[in-house]
Amino acid sequence: MNAVARWLGRVEYEPTWRAMQRYTDTRDPASPDELWCLEHPPVYTLGMNADATHVLDAGAIPVVPIDRGGQVTYHGPGQLVVYPLIDLKRRNLGVRALVSALEDALVALAGEFGISAAPRREAPGVYVDGAKLASVGLRIRRGCSYHGLALNVAMDLEPFSRINPCGYAGLAVVDLKSLGVGLGTEAIARRLVPHLARTLGLTGGAPFLPLAPAATRRA
Repeated sequence: MNAVARWLGRVEYEPTWRAMQRYTDTRDPASPDELWCLEHPPVYTLGMNADATHVLDAGAIPVVPIDRGGQVTYHGPGQLVVYPLIDLKRRNLGVRALVSALEDALVALAGEFGISAAPRREAPGVYVDGAKLASVGLRIRRGCSYHGLALNVAMDLEPFSRINPCGYAGLAVVDLKSLGVGLGTEAIARRLVPHLARTLGLTGGAPFLPLAPAATRRA
């Protein structure tokens, strides 16, 4: 079963979230696995069991309670978000293996630029010298995954100072631009997808298509 990676560009958070839910709820054993690569306008998202006190000062940035695990995080322009819509049973993946596959792909991508990055088992995501470069948060429903990863590429990091990122007070964050990488989000997406195809066991090289999923266009 081949997989498809799609570049959606900059899309609003809630319609994209609802589109992920629809795809997950209506897919069947013949449905391809998909990687949705995109950016969001500024938004804070709260996981199902998140403590709202970790939002210190949202200001004008919307706060959206959602159905993934984890605490509060920030999405905004210059951050690459990848939503892996994966049939875990078909890929013979457990949840921990899926998280590790996403983290391993991010570590491999950072290594392309000479950046030493590593995951933390107690706090999912990828870190460079103690600063968080990427976060991971998932939901599994009907044996399939949605939500996914957020990689800081070249963004305004100030909104992170108005939350306790992922529930950790004072957690430092960093982006690829600060680490000397001069590529934008779409270019980084195209570098990351082959690593994800490898670590997730996808076939067909997960080629990009220049269109959004139909479910997102209808949202």
